[in-house]
Order: sequence, then C-alpha cells, then structure tokens
Amino acid sequence: MGRKNSKIEKILIANRGVPAVRIMHTCRDRKIPTTAVYSTPDRLSLHVMVGDSAVHIGEAPPAESYLNMEKMIEAALTSGANAIHPGWGFLAENAEFAKRVTDSGLIWVGPSSEVIKSMGDKIEAKKIAVRANVPTIPGITDITDIDQIKVWMKNDAVAFPIFIKAAAGGGGKGMVKVESEQELSTALNQARSEAKKSFGDDKLLAEKYIEKGRHIEVQIVADRHGDTFHLFERECTLQRRNQKIIEEAPSPSIGDDIRKEICFTATRLMREIGYETAGTVEFLFDSSTNKFYFLEVNTRLQVEHGITELITGMDIVGLMLDAAEGKKFSFKQEDIVPNRWALEVRINAEDPRTFSPSFGPISRLQIPQGPGVRISPGVYEGADIPPYYDSLFMLMMTAGPNRDSAIRTMDRILGRNLRVEGIKTLAPLLLSIIRHEAFKKGEFSTRFIEDHMDELVSMFREKDSEDEVLKIAKFVAEISALGPQGWM
Repeated sequence: MGRKNSKIEKILIANRGVPAVRIMHTCRDRKIPTTAVYSTPDRLSLHVMVGDSAVHIGEAPPAESYLNMEKMIEAALTSGANAIHPGWGFLAENAEFAKRVTDSGLIWVGPSSEVIKSMGDKIEAKKIAVRANVPTIPGITDITDIDQIKVWMKNDAVAFPIFIKAAAGGGGKGMVKVESEQELSTALNQARSEAKKSFGDDKLLAEKYIEKGRHIEVQIVADRHGDTFHLFERECTLQRRNQKIIEEAPSPSIGDDIRKEICFTATRLMREIGYETAGTVEFLFDSSTNKFYFLEVNTRLQVEHGITELITGMDIVGLMLDAAEGKKFSFKQEDIVPNRWALEVRINAEDPRTFSPSFGPISRLQIPQGPGVRISPGVYEGADIPPYYDSLFMLMMTAGPNRDSAIRTMDRILGRNLRVEGIKTLAPLLLSIIRHEAFKKGEFSTRFIEDHMDELVSMFREKDSEDEVLKIAKFVAEISALGPQGWM
C-alpha cells in the first residue's frame, strides 16, 4: 500500500467477471473512473462494458493475461490509473504483485506485500496465530516423510483421519484426507505433486481432521490509523470439493457467547499482524466440543463479502478504497449492529450432477428480481462462458429479518425467477440444498454435499428448454386449428 495519503484518481481492476463488476459499482458510486482489463476471449465480457475504459492484456491463458503482472501495471500506467484493485482470485494474494504495484508508484488497494507473504504461507500464519494466543488445529509442519507423521500422531495422541495439506495452499487444492496408516504414503505423494503443480511449492503440513467441522469466518476491516473492527461472522460450511457454494451471515451454528469470542479473537489477531484494509480470518468450528481453531487469513476481498454488507449496511469495497487513500474510519465497533439475515449462493457454470465445467454462449438469461434480492452479475444474455477461467458467473443473495425469510426468498429466486439456457449451472443442486430439512434446521457440516449427493440429485426438478419448445408448438397448433383469434 502506498504509504502517503493519496487520492485515487482512476483505478484499474486487475480481474474479470463478477469481482470486476462488483468493484466497478462502488467506484461508480464514488465517481472514480475505472479501467477494465481483458483477454482475447473476454473482449465482449460484461466487465469490459461496465468499465470506463478497457485495455487488452493478452491471450486466453491466465499466465498471458490475468496473471501477467507486467501487463497489468503497464495497462494501469497507460490508461492513466493511479491505483489497482485485484478483486479475488488471480493476483489478489500475490505478494510480489502487491510490491511491484507500489514500486511503480501506484496505490495498491489491499494489505502490504509483507502481510500477504506471511499469511500466504500456512506454516508461517499458524506460527503467528500461536504467538497471538489464537487456538490452532493440532498438527505438524515441514513434513518430508511418513515417519514424522507417525511420531507426531503417537506423541500427541492424534487418531485418524488426518489432513495432509500444501503449505502454500488455497481453493481446496493440495489437500488430501487420510483415513488409515496404509494410505499415508500415497496421500503424501499426491499432496506433494498437487502442491507443486498448483503453487510451485511442495512444502506440506499435516493436521488432525475435525469430523463435523464447520467453517466460520470473521470479516475484518482496518485503516492505517490503528483502528481494527470486525463486521461479524459468516458461515461457509457448505462446500463441494473444498470450495464454498452457499454462505450465510450470521452463522446458525453458534450462540452469542461464541460469536463474541470468535469475533474478538479475529480482531486481536489482525491487530497483532498490523493488518490494513479488508480481510477475513477463517476458523474451523468443532460443533461436538464447541471449540474453534484458526485456519487461515484471506488477505483480500472475499467472494461472500456481499452478505456481510447486507446485514451491516456497510460497503466493504468502499472501506478498502478509504483505507488505501489513508482515511481514518469514521465509525466505532459499537456502531456496527447487524439486523438482517443474509444468504448467498454461487451460480457456477457446471453440471450440477458431476461438477464438470459447462461453457459456451448463454442463449437465455433471466436474472431474478424482487424484494430482498441482491444479484452480483458477471455476464449478460448472449455472453460467452470461456473454458479458461473459474466457472463462477453470478452471485445471488437474499436477505430478510430472519433465517427462514432469507431462505424463502432464495427459494423464490432459484425456483421461480432464474432462467439460464445454453449452459448447465449449479442452480438445481443449490435449490435441493436449501429445501433440504437438515439445511433448514441448520444441521450440516463440510461433508453435507458428499453425504447427501444422491438424495439432492433425486430432488432435481426435470425441466429444460424442450418443455418450452413443446409449449410453443402446442400454441402454434391451436392457432392453426382454431384460425385467427379475436385478440390477434
């Protein structure tokens, strides 16, 4: 982050799709012009149309475009931008990129490169958490062979299952669950090769696996004047392949005492780190013992920040811009009072049965509207979903005075108002989940989707574009048989 207090004149959004459009909305509210960047297949994307100017930065592969640091900085300088916001994904948690941005004299809308670096290494982050007296999952770092794991499990009386994870990990990659001693060797090799392939770093750690774990994360915002606040917590337990697909705020898993403790712990940790701007502290909550453990710090804007905005009425992207400009926040912790319940689902272009990606043009798109609804779009009708990037193309959020109300509204927009044709989406699966009795009661863990997959698929309502074609054919046949009608 540029140290001097400086006004953002124009901002380059180093991202595409949903995150780029989301950030542009706040910039437009603040009358800050934006530069969009795009790869060749994205030239007609929504974010290119929403931005005030757009710069082509390369071909389809992310390494040639959205992960190309030099081209990003060059695009900012040539378009007259004096700041860069990375959104989420791509370069958002890349310490080298953050440093290059500030070295180029540009304002970086995010935490310092030093903080990104220390929090990006899970081993280093865990050490910092221990120093700040934050509970961590029992584990061992810097694994080189399976004997170390066996010794640790014996000494600390840890039973299977355990998790072997990439130290540099994220997004559910490089994580392998181990059920027995026989699986150790294969799991270690698998985690190591995944870690090397995904992050270019094969450092590993092992941790006790919490059976009925629930993911709870606390949203933090901090300015450069030492003020650190929490905007309460979100529940992000419902995941497929270790990636979240439904999030809600507040969490239905915890009571007020744990809520106070978890939010206070997160604030203390971020203050200890010297964190600035928006970030999230993730915890694993063990519902059987009512204990929570530190998982990681996300040094960026989170996909699910919108539900926190809905329950608190705050603009987290706006606060990031304030922090980057060196402004002091004008509120106190006691001013932040959530009074709604909010739910978010991720609409991904994937087959809801197999999670395999689905790409191509969207031939029809009806975006839900109505009371209690917030949509964060990344596409428009007729747009093309390219096969090169993350499959998320829209976030749908609902809010109401309580959880039941937010779920009812989500049922309305998923079940009645959303129409997407030309590609497959996760919508049928999401609808099955929110209609499931266990979800309604708030009884679920990170294994919910794996454990209930067959049942969830059996709840899908079979309806596709052929139904529409038959309806039209029937209508045409009636008109042909009956002759011209009075209303025609």
